[in-house]
Amino acid sequence: MRITLRQLAVFTAVADAGSTTAAAGRIALSQSATSAALNELEAVLEARLFDRVGTRLVLNDTGRGLLPQARAVLDGAAGIERDFGIAGAPDAAAPARLRVGASTTIGNYLLPTLVADWQRTRPDAQVDVMIANTAAVAAAVARMEVDIGLIEGPCHEPDVVARPWREEELVICCAPSHQLLGGDPARKLDVAALRRAAWLLREPGSGTREAVEQALQPHLHQLHEELRFGGTEAIKQAAVEGLGFTCLSLFAVRDLVALGRLVRVRTTLPRLVRRFWLVHHRRKQFSRGLAAFVDFCEQG
Repeated sequence: MRITLRQLAVFTAVADAGSTTAAAGRIALSQSATSAALNELEAVLEARLFDRVGTRLVLNDTGRGLLPQARAVLDGAAGIERDFGIAGAPDAAAPARLRVGASTTIGNYLLPTLVADWQRTRPDAQVDVMIANTAAVAAAVARMEVDIGLIEGPCHEPDVVARPWREEELVICCAPSHQLLGGDPARKLDVAALRRAAWLLREPGSGTREAVEQALQPHLHQLHEELRFGGTEAIKQAAVEGLGFTCLSLFAVRDLVALGRLVRVRTTLPRLVRRFWLVHHRRKQFSRGLAAFVDFCEQG
């Protein structure tokens, strides 16, 4: 076998760092040894893995395809070392730095409490969190840039395994003074009224947007999209200003509802719910620390 673990470790380090100089510092090699290992790997594969852009190395399409495979091989090798107690391998009892991707609602409103509870049981545990929309988190899981993802919409990545995690309620909200309420915040709106509403929605790729469309379109057929926002907080503030109706996680709006700046709109629709998902790459090797964290998430 002509490909070595060192070559793959150098490749992933360069992909993460953007240069052989920066990668060398991460993997305790000299810059020349790092460059040599990368050149050897490209020679064995007979393919360039990076585009040279000034002083930076940027993954090309071949490199992007190789990256998750390389991470999977390195994960597997590290797991073998841990299981057999090989000197220099990460100790299963030592704190491991976990990489967790979370879609926006989960990352902003659920994950901080979850991580805090986890660290109370394991004070030395370290967690790096990436927050993005569902599509971006799923893509990061597919590239093995994060260990697991917690997402709020369907996953469309073929190499990613999704398993049900939690259910949450979606609620329709607006400003108490919105004209469709006719001065009565407790007024119950029918489908015809909701079809006349202007809707404030997340951007395409957002799990919230996809869940809202799946929940509302069977009843309303089409949503009149007044404004589009890249974040939940912006939508909440736009709704407070009377710019339209929105449908968001109950976790996300309960603060402004409690303050009376938003009201939950009573409707003739059935209760709206969506499912959260825990996702990981199908070839991901779970360390004991990661497996324990996943069990903790699923029991919470």
